[in-house]
Amino acid sequence: SRGLGDVYKRQVVEGFTFALKCAVSAFPGRPVMPDRRFCGNLHSAHAFESFLGTEREGLCLVGRRNMVKAGLAGIAGLSLPELLRTRGEAALAGDAMPSRRSVILLWMTGGPSHIDTWDMKPDRPLMNRGPFSPISTAIPGEFICEHLPKQAAMLDKFTIIRSVDCKKSNHEPNKVMQTGHRQAAPRANSNGERYPAIGSVISKFRGANQLGVPPYVAFQKSRSHVAYAGDLGQKHNPFMANQAANLPVYDSVGKDTGKVSSSPMFRLPRNLDFDRINNRVGLLRQLDGMRRELDVSGNMDAMDTYQQQAVDMLTGGRVQKAFDVSSEPESMRDLYGPHLWCQQALLARRLVEQGVSFVTIDLSYHTASGTWDNHGDNIPPYGGISKGLRPLLPLFDHLITTLVSDLEQRGLLDEVLVVAMGEFGRTPLMGTQGSTDGRNHWPQVMSMCLAGGGMRHGQVIGATEKDGGQIKHRPVTPGDLAATLYHHMGIRQDQTYLDHRGRPVFAVQENGEPIEELI
Repeated sequence: SRGLGDVYKRQVVEGFTFALKCAVSAFPGRPVMPDRRFCGNLHSAHAFESFLGTEREGLCLVGRRNMVKAGLAGIAGLSLPELLRTRGEAALAGDAMPSRRSVILLWMTGGPSHIDTWDMKPDRPLMNRGPFSPISTAIPGEFICEHLPKQAAMLDKFTIIRSVDCKKSNHEPNKVMQTGHRQAAPRANSNGERYPAIGSVISKFRGANQLGVPPYVAFQKSRSHVAYAGDLGQKHNPFMANQAANLPVYDSVGKDTGKVSSSPMFRLPRNLDFDRINNRVGLLRQLDGMRRELDVSGNMDAMDTYQQQAVDMLTGGRVQKAFDVSSEPESMRDLYGPHLWCQQALLARRLVEQGVSFVTIDLSYHTASGTWDNHGDNIPPYGGISKGLRPLLPLFDHLITTLVSDLEQRGLLDEVLVVAMGEFGRTPLMGTQGSTDGRNHWPQVMSMCLAGGGMRHGQVIGATEKDGGQIKHRPVTPGDLAATLYHHMGIRQDQTYLDHRGRPVFAVQENGEPIEELI
């Protein structure tokens, strides 16, 4: 920069030190591409992959452009600092948010039959009502399936919604109900993947309840089962929890293999230890000193803070502790039980305790359309109502009631909203696709249940016609569901984000409103 004007000199120094900072930020020994065993599978590819940061251009061996590209490739793989920055800026702007609120979504992948669970039709013919019988509940005059006895006994702590309008919802991928957008259906809309998950919106506009933890976490069986960030960018994709915990391994039909998955996410690569990480942080501070006198906005101090918090996540133990089920008392582990889904529910409770805002549990064994996709006994591996759905219900019954009871005993139930749903209901008549007791997809109406969140429970909202095929009264739309969750999390109902063309899009669609019976 010798002989150049002050302005250009400043640009050169800033560009040089920024590129070095970014490259060093990729903690493993290779400064260009972060090691995913260390950084975690926050997303399938870093945000600047198309920059080709590792490739030289023309005849230049090393240049500022390539250094910047390499730096951006490294920092894009570690998205936590930006996440923390968003949270900090919201606090500085005075956007008050409820302190410790969170959501746990129990995603019943494949679409559970509403008629055989929460909206039974006992007076109808067998081909309509199905093989199960109703039982009375803690809400006088209300009945649910006989295979949900624990939930029936404590239904006063739940709300059942029997009139969810799930039109256009489908699976592979599952998007509409997880985003609150009817257009988020990639099978019908080529831009469907651009609509962000509710969890991603919460990640962007609220962040985590505790600095140093990810805001949106998912236990995912298949990429097609869980909604991602879309136009909000990969940094708001869910943190993949499967790689952070030791969990039992089940095969595609729900049989325990006796194996336990590894948890490589927080395992440091060879030749890298915490001392080396701290040395790299020290180097970042030295590089900051090269341009500190040029910084008049205070951005450097903020960057120091966010980078240190990112390191704290990896070295401080808060997130690792949340994923360590072995630290739970044996009595609590026994209470939840050894099943994969139940262990994930226990981890979900631990995660919200540590400050995670949104947790999705993909309740599925199969990587295709989903375990709750009960088309018929002649259509494996899902089975029909008798042999496919029936084994799932007692397990789900135990999982959801144990989770809700545990949250209540810990004083967390008013802060944590538990939501259980799939993408649609099932056909009123059994016998679809040549089966005797299968039910096909039915995106006309579905049921769902909620508990906690400080909301009014012990009620049933809406109803279907006598055969369960259409909404009779009080339709609840995907937009209403999204608005309810955003209301719970303190996010404005008129919040917008920019799509891929730079146009503002409302996070709440179809004039969705928070469900007034709940709030």
